[in-house]
Amino acid sequence: MNQSNAPLESLIRFLNESPTPFHAVAAMSTRLESAGFEYLNERDTWNVKAGGRYYTQRNGSSIIAWTMPTTRSLVDSGFRMVGAHTDSPCLRVKPNPEMHRHGYSQLGVEVYGGVLLAPWFDRDLSIAGRVSFKNTEGELDAALINFDKPIAIIPSLAIHLDREANSGRAINAQTFLPPILGQSDKKADFRALLKTQLEEGGHSVSEVLNYELSFYDTQSAALIGLDEAFLVSARLDNLLSCYMGLTALINANSDEGMLLVCNDHEEVGSMSAVGAQGPMLEHLLERLVVKSEDRSRMLARSMMISADNAHGIHPNFADKHDANHGPLLNKGPVIKINANQRYATTDVTSSQFRLLAQAVGANVQEFVVRSDMACGSTIGPITSAEIGVKTIDIGVPQFAMHSIREMAGTSDVMDTIEIFKAFYRLENV
Repeated sequence: MNQSNAPLESLIRFLNESPTPFHAVAAMSTRLESAGFEYLNERDTWNVKAGGRYYTQRNGSSIIAWTMPTTRSLVDSGFRMVGAHTDSPCLRVKPNPEMHRHGYSQLGVEVYGGVLLAPWFDRDLSIAGRVSFKNTEGELDAALINFDKPIAIIPSLAIHLDREANSGRAINAQTFLPPILGQSDKKADFRALLKTQLEEGGHSVSEVLNYELSFYDTQSAALIGLDEAFLVSARLDNLLSCYMGLTALINANSDEGMLLVCNDHEEVGSMSAVGAQGPMLEHLLERLVVKSEDRSRMLARSMMISADNAHGIHPNFADKHDANHGPLLNKGPVIKINANQRYATTDVTSSQFRLLAQAVGANVQEFVVRSDMACGSTIGPITSAEIGVKTIDIGVPQFAMHSIREMAGTSDVMDTIEIFKAFYRLENV
């Protein structure tokens, strides 16, 4: 399928701007503001209007954007919801990270989520996230930082010193992973480094109090392949779904109720104030439809598409898939099915998704995990159970899930955006 590269170039910019969930939410907020969405602070009283476009955040790492229906009440319209998550597996900087060994300055890291560790070696790494600090007026403040250049690396041990390296060596997360930042005669003061970084960004800092910082790969997202059929980047799982949902929401031009929710903490179970198993979405719905009976009626007229990438069949490891359910890249988004409710898909919601795909001329594939393998999960079953909305789990097929460099098909991205737009325009779900 020949596609204009403009949306893909926009996607690449978004991926590069979003090394952490905090940066992803900031980038999404900027795009929403440019599209006429109004920010509503959870601390304030809200006054939403018919046809209004709004968004809110929690913790700076989870975001919900929505539009109110123009001609019907929200109870009669319901919401067409797309859900995704902002976090990705990574290496987080520990609270007291400084290490000084053999003249090398290193930082201790903690593994966040189910990281595929081997690809983190020998990459050009930087640090980004949020820092909380006391400003020069003695007040608590916080700011996003991004060193935005390679400042660290985790070097591999030479094959000459580990002849079994290619025979399945286990990676010890405590001892193998501390990145090297430089050489010095004494242990570095990491908080002093953060203070300098904040001050260079224009902040008046008295003391760095705490932080949530992650290492990330500085290599840009890119289109690859002889015909640029593939997108490669860090954090495709699941910033790709965030971007597709956001783009569809902004461009759907629907008179119906539309909603995009992108939660943090999916990779570690979703149980937090900002995760899908927390109350953020439920609190928003309670504010929009106050009466419990009306809210139940609204949800009965709603549907959610839980969007989280799917495992494409790898040509070198095809035996890891059920032979009849091996999705191919660039052959359409994937409906994810599991009899034990690891995915929330039903026959009704999957049929609705197929009709939407047919309407925009897109193909659809199916994924069912091998019966002798464990199945992962998504925010779909959690959100469906929390608020009682019918749900389907879908995703763009990808390779190298949870690696520092993941891969997906460009046609699948464009097709999924069109399906989401058609979904947002549906009169009845």
